[in-house]
Order: sequence, then C-alpha cells, then structure tokens
Amino acid sequence: MFHHVYLFLLLLSLCFFLHTVFSSHCTTETSTKTFQKCMNLPTQQASIAWTFHPHTSTLELVFFGTFISPSGWVGFGINPTSPQMTGTNALISFPDPNTGQIVLLPFILDTTVKLQKSPLVSQPFDDSIIHLLSSTAAMYGGKMATIHNGAPIQIYTTLKLESNKTKIHLVWNRGLYVQDYSPTIHPTTSIDLSSIATFDVLSGSSSSQSQHIDLTMLRVIHGILNAVSWGILLPMGAITARYLRHIQTLGPAWFYVHAGIQLLGFILGTVGFGIGIRLGEMSPGVEYGLHRKLGIAVFCLGALQTLALLFRPNARNKFRKYWKSYHHFVGYSCVVLGFVNVFQGFEVIGASRSYAKLSYCLGLSTLVGVCIALEVNSWVVFCRKSKEEKMRREGLIGTSSDKGSSGIHN
Repeated sequence: MFHHVYLFLLLLSLCFFLHTVFSSHCTTETSTKTFQKCMNLPTQQASIAWTFHPHTSTLELVFFGTFISPSGWVGFGINPTSPQMTGTNALISFPDPNTGQIVLLPFILDTTVKLQKSPLVSQPFDDSIIHLLSSTAAMYGGKMATIHNGAPIQIYTTLKLESNKTKIHLVWNRGLYVQDYSPTIHPTTSIDLSSIATFDVLSGSSSSQSQHIDLTMLRVIHGILNAVSWGILLPMGAITARYLRHIQTLGPAWFYVHAGIQLLGFILGTVGFGIGIRLGEMSPGVEYGLHRKLGIAVFCLGALQTLALLFRPNARNKFRKYWKSYHHFVGYSCVVLGFVNVFQGFEVIGASRSYAKLSYCLGLSTLVGVCIALEVNSWVVFCRKSKEEKMRREGLIGTSSDKGSSGIHN
C-alpha cells in the first residue's frame, strides 16, 4: 500500500515540475521599453525580449535572469561562431564589492576561463566581431532593490550585427561569488551546462527549444524509473525475502513474490539505465563521473543478482551456503549503492530541494519504518521462542507430547 502512496506523490511532483517548466510565459514589456518579440530560454527560468531593425542590422535585446546568491553574478553573451561557452562575448552583472551597486562589465570567455587557469578579467568586445553600441543593467525597485537568492535582473544591450546575419548563439549563466571584480565559476549541473540557445532574431525560431524539451522529458523519465526501481522496488524485494520467508503459512509463495519484485525492478532499472546512456550521448561535454560510475556499478550488481537465479543450487547442495553469502552481499550492495545514486541524481539535476526529492524521501521513510517494525517483530518472536526453548530444556514447561500423555493418564 505504501508504495502506491509513494508513486502518487512522485507523479504529483512530476506534474508540478512539468507545469513549472512548460507553462511560464515571456514578456515583451519592461518598465522602460517595449520590444517586438520574446522567448523563454531553456534553463534557469531565464528569458529574452528583442527588437531587430533589418535595415540597420541593429539588435535591441534585454535578458531576464535571477541571482542565486547575494554576492553572485548573472550574465549572458553571444558567441559569434558556435553554440558554446568558449569564445563568447559576455556581459556580466554583479554587486560592486565596494559600494554594493549593480555593475555591468564586458568579458571575453576564452579557453583559460573554462580550464580556470586564471581569474576572469574584464575586457572590451572586439568591434570587428561584435559591435556593442550600449549596455546597462537594472533591477526591480531601482536603487532600493536588494540582491538575494532569486532576485530578478534585466540586462539591456544594443548590438550591431553583421549584414545579412540574423542567427546568433546565445549563452547565459549565473554564479555564487565574485572576487575582486572577477566572477567565479558557475555551478556545473546539467541544467547550468545546457544554458545555450541558437535562434533567429528575424523569425524568432530557436533550434534548441525542441531538443531541450526532449532532454527534459528524458531526464524526468530517467529519474522516475531509477528512483522507483533501484530506490524502492529492489529494497522491497529484499524486505520480502528477509521477513516473509519465516512465515510458514506462506510456503514457497514468498520466493515468487521476492523474485517477481526484483525482476520488475531490474527491468525498470535497465530501461532507466539505457535512457541515462542516451542522455549522455545527447549532452556532449556534460559528464557526471560519480553519478555515471555509481549507475554502472548498480546496473552490474543488479545483472549479477538476476543471473544468480540461473545458478541457484538446491537446498541440500554443499555450495548452497556460499551461494547465499554471495547473493546477500551482492543484493545489499546493490540496494545501498542504489540509494546513494538516487540522491546523487537529485544533486545532478539541481533538484536537491524539490518536491520530487521530498516525495522520494517520504516513500523511503515509509519503507524504512515498515522495515524497522518487521525487524522488531522478528526479534520479539525470536526472543520468545528462545525463552520457551530454554524453559523446555530446564523442564519448567512440558512439550506438546508430554501434555498429551498426561491427559490420557488422567
């Protein structure tokens, strides 16, 4: 019953997540200006609005972003050659370390920035590549506004594009700290590393939106399948084997329940694992070493457990005890690593404080509570039987056969 409640909560959080992702709308109006077109960007709840003047190849653009720290930074830029961070000419806004006022500085992101070999130093754009006509940053509330986690900011810019060039590569991000007017590295979750979009300023079409929706759906499906399989079903299968096998009235039914749950969990986990591999192929340059290694380890342990059924010796075989030791060790290792990797997955997608994680924790807490209750009951039964057996050996109570013979004698 509890796993049905867990699945309901997980699906509810999924609906909330999808509603948040797909239902937000961009705006063409600001407090100072109205633009012709707007577009939601795929990540970080960012958006842009712009007006393009074809006869002069002039682009007026505003970027809407949010801070993630009172001492953080928010920025966006244009890469003139390719959709990547390296080579981007960026405008980055942050509070002045001395006065606290919002400043906006230009930066060129070369290869040394990605490798963190040296601090990021402000430098003007190369006019032969991107001609910056004007730029400014503003916050809601003006000079009275305070910077905090979630504080919105607008970065305005006017650019002169090359003639007959209307497609641009937009890059944006945000970070936690600024040291001596040098923004530090941004978070490296999959969401932050995917903050790139290519769009046409004349038509407003974007080649990255459909791909982002596909990636988002795959991430959600990948997370749900793996959380349910490795994080819920496999532990449930282990619980059934540990506590139901001692109930004599069930007979061999406990084994079929255990094997069925484990097989279902492994099938769902295999699908989730395959989706994870596909996500890696669709996200070049984005790699999570620990999450990937844990996923491979969990899948291999699950496969070994499944194959162990084919080599299960009968109860009288002398190798049965070695097989049981192997089965227990591999099984519990798979369950523990599965738990760890589910939580690691929440960290990877930046959902460490999401409703999805809360739903999983509620389901897991219920599972742990049931396990504790069954464990206590098992120990109570074991202690009672041990006490009765000791009393029989000491002759304080008789066996059932003794009671039967004394009744006949009387």
